[in-house]
Amino acid sequence: MSRFHLDRRTFLRGTGIALALPMLESMRVGGTARAADAADVPKRMLCMNFPLGIHRNFLYPKKTGTDFESTPYLEPLDEFRGQFSIFGGMQHPDVDGGHSATASFLTAAPHPGGSSFKNTISVDQYAAEQIGHLTRYGSLTLSIKGNGGLSWSRDGVMIPADDSPSKVFQRLFMEGSKQEQAQQVARLRDGQSIMDLVRDQAKRVEGKLGKRDKETLDQYFTAVRDLEGRLVKGEDWAKRPKPKVDVKKPNDISDKADFVGRTRLMYDMIYLALQTDSTRLVTVQMAGDASVPPIDGVDEGWHPLSHHGRDPDKLEQLKKIEVEEFKEIANLMGRLRDSNEGDESILDRTSILFGSNLGDANSHHNRNLPIIVAGGGFKHQGHVGYDQAKAPPVCNAFVSMLQNLGLETDEFASSTGTLTELG
Repeated sequence: MSRFHLDRRTFLRGTGIALALPMLESMRVGGTARAADAADVPKRMLCMNFPLGIHRNFLYPKKTGTDFESTPYLEPLDEFRGQFSIFGGMQHPDVDGGHSATASFLTAAPHPGGSSFKNTISVDQYAAEQIGHLTRYGSLTLSIKGNGGLSWSRDGVMIPADDSPSKVFQRLFMEGSKQEQAQQVARLRDGQSIMDLVRDQAKRVEGKLGKRDKETLDQYFTAVRDLEGRLVKGEDWAKRPKPKVDVKKPNDISDKADFVGRTRLMYDMIYLALQTDSTRLVTVQMAGDASVPPIDGVDEGWHPLSHHGRDPDKLEQLKKIEVEEFKEIANLMGRLRDSNEGDESILDRTSILFGSNLGDANSHHNRNLPIIVAGGGFKHQGHVGYDQAKAPPVCNAFVSMLQNLGLETDEFASSTGTLTELG
C-alpha cells in the first residue's frame, strides 16, 4: 500500500473542468483508516419509484425466505441474492389517490389527492439536512423523462428534478463561466474527452499510487470516457436526418419513448456521482407514460398497458417493459458491487429502495406496495411476506435506511420503528 496521502477533496482541474476522484486507499491518513465517522466511511441512499406500478404476479415469489424460486422480474437480480430483500404487504397508511400518491412516496403525507393536501419533507431531504454538507452536492433529484421529482422540502415544496443526463454531467464535471462550459461541450461533440485536459495531472497522481488505487482510478477514467461517448452519440442521433427507407425508423436516446437508453444514461450519472462521493443522497422518478417504448413485441403505450384488465397480450407486453427496468437496476447494482472503497463495495455502503406508489396500477389502488431494499450491508432476508393487515408501514424501511446512514433517529413520518428483518 502506498504511503502517499491524497486529500479526500482532490480534484483534477482544467479550464472549465473539475474532475472529482473516487475514494482511494491513499486518501486514508498513513494508509490506515481514521476513526470511523460519517465523513470517513461514506454511507449512501438511493430511492427510486416506478410511477406506473410493478405487476405483482411477475414480481413476487410464491415462497418466502432466501431460497425462493425466482420470478421474471427477479431473474435479473439472481446474482445479488443475499443483497436484497423484497417485501410484500406494506403500504403508507392514509396515502391514497391513485397516481397522485407519487407525491407521497418518500414523504408518506396522507391523502395526496385531496384538495387541501400539503406535502411534508421527503426522506432524502430529511437526511440532507444532516449530512448534505459533507459532499459537493447535498442531494441529486432526478427524473428519467420529466415526470416530476420525488424530493420535497420541509415546507412541502417539490424540488425540481433534472431529467437531462448531459446537464447532470455538466453539474458533476464542469465549472467556470458559461463560455468555458460551452467550450467543453463543444470538445465532447468533436470527439475529445475532458480527460485530455487533466491527463498530466492524472499521470502525476497515478505515479504515486499503489496497485489497487491505480486499478480503481483506471476503472473510473474508463467509465468517464465511455459515458462521454454515449452522451455525444445521443446528441448526434438527435441531429442526424432519418433515412427514407421502407422500415420502421430507428429510435434513439433523443426519443423520450426510449426509456431504456435514457435510464442507462441516468444510471451512469448516478454511478459516477456515488463513486466520487459527489453526493450521498439520490432520488429518481422512473419512466412511465403513454408512449410506446421501442421494445420488440411492444406495440401499445405503456400507460394503457398498465391498465391491462388481465388481458394476456397486454400483460405479456407489460412484462417485456418491466423486465427491462429490472435489467437496468441489476446493471447499476453490478457496477456498484464491483467498485470498492477500502474493504467494502459501494453497493455495501449504499442502501437502495425501489418500488412504486401503486399497489395495482390496473385498479389504481395504493395498498400492498411493491417494495425492494438492496445493498447497504443489511442482513437481507430474501422474500419477506407480511400479513397486509399487520404489515409495518413503508416508513419503517426509511428509518432503517436513515440509521444506516449513521443518523440518530427512531422515527420518520408514519413509522413505528425499523424493519427488523434488515437486521
